[in-house]
Amino acid sequence: MPLRAVCASSLKTFMARRAEGEPSDFSTALIIPIHVQLYWSSDIKEVAKKCDFSQSLVLFFLPISLFTSPAKKEQDGGDDKKQMQKKKVKELKILDSKASQNLSIFLGSFRLPYEEIKNAILEVNEKILTESMVQNLVKQLPASEQLSVLAEMKDEYDDLAESEQFGVVMSSVKRLMPRLQAILFKLQFEEQLNNIKPDVVSVTAACEELRESQSFSKLLQIILLVGNYMNAGSRNGKAFGFSVSYLCKVRDTKSADLKQTLLHFLADVCQEQYPDVMSFPDELIHVEKASRVSAETIQKNLEQMGRQIKNLEKDLETFPPPQNDKDLFVKKMSSFVVSAHEQYEKLDLMHKNMEKQYVDLGDYFVFDPRKISVEEFFGDLNTFKTMFQQAVKENQKRKEAEEKIKRAKLAREKAEKEKEEKLKKNQLLDINAEGDETGIMDGLLEALQSGAAFRRKRGPRQADSIVSLSQLVLETCSPTTDELVMQ
Repeated sequence: MPLRAVCASSLKTFMARRAEGEPSDFSTALIIPIHVQLYWSSDIKEVAKKCDFSQSLVLFFLPISLFTSPAKKEQDGGDDKKQMQKKKVKELKILDSKASQNLSIFLGSFRLPYEEIKNAILEVNEKILTESMVQNLVKQLPASEQLSVLAEMKDEYDDLAESEQFGVVMSSVKRLMPRLQAILFKLQFEEQLNNIKPDVVSVTAACEELRESQSFSKLLQIILLVGNYMNAGSRNGKAFGFSVSYLCKVRDTKSADLKQTLLHFLADVCQEQYPDVMSFPDELIHVEKASRVSAETIQKNLEQMGRQIKNLEKDLETFPPPQNDKDLFVKKMSSFVVSAHEQYEKLDLMHKNMEKQYVDLGDYFVFDPRKISVEEFFGDLNTFKTMFQQAVKENQKRKEAEEKIKRAKLAREKAEKEKEEKLKKNQLLDINAEGDETGIMDGLLEALQSGAAFRRKRGPRQADSIVSLSQLVLETCSPTTDELVMQ
């Protein structure tokens, strides 16, 4: 059949299948509509004459039959039966459906051959065995009884479901569950260590900081002094000390005008009269971290770590010999358990020192460490430290606001004073002006009556002078002395 006929036939089949609503397979999805201008729609008779591609096309498109529906195939009915058998779901023989489904999901997420997983367990290969993977293995693996039954079904391996096939492979590993638990402990050990150690260090350091802080000690003395002064005359007026928990209640006592609290007053007193006390927050830097530490949790985690190390040591003593050359469990875990034991001993000593420091702190501040937990004690201290720092900031804002109001008041008073002085000055100028006019007339009359005006000689003109003005008037308005004498 010529190539063009083959193409036309294929297109007809494709369009017919599209019309019938059948989904197109992978190959037909690549066919595009043929337009007149398209290169592929041009006449290729010359190529078709030289060679018939019909047989080649049949061979080329043969693999496409794998993607087509079995109902369309008519060549070999036996192949269809084999395909159906492969697709047939294998029935579970040992595991229940839920356990099998969970295990299948887990295996599908890693996509590793079962033998490779088995060898990774034997070799303790941490490149393959992640913490998450081992946790899921411990959780999803069939019970030991089921593994024992699956171990006897090796001959039926091909007939088993995938989850049961995995169980058959894993059943060949001796003491599988103890191995997995030991490997998981090894993978988690460093994280457990890093979770416990910083908390122990924080509490120990916080205890030492409280004992050595001179500024905090003086602050407590100031609070005690103020408390005794306020309670003077009552049974609490001669106290020798107070509970640390009282520090958080200082803010509850308010001033008479309700504008300040006792905490603000203390912060103000310390800032003005005892400036060295203001450094106590910087001397208690580990208090915040210690306030988030649970001594009970530390104790439980340490006990669990100790039990895991002991169990691993016992398991290694009774562990069977390596089952093959790939079995490196005993070798690697023996080396690990020695290192883990040493680190655990050091951490345990640090924890005991932390407990001793806290007991000594209870004696120093007079409280029962058995009744007041580490978290509660340092939580109160951290709360007070935060409140004190906040009170200092609020005092500063209040002082700035008061200073601003004071400056505004002074500026207003100054402006009012300047306004009053200017007004008085203007009034005085008005009075002086009226007085000057009256004085000039009085002077002229007096000079005329006494004759003094006639005895004065003309002199140089003096501006802005009352005398000069009077002389000028007399000279212009009065006759000369000689004329008066002649008359």
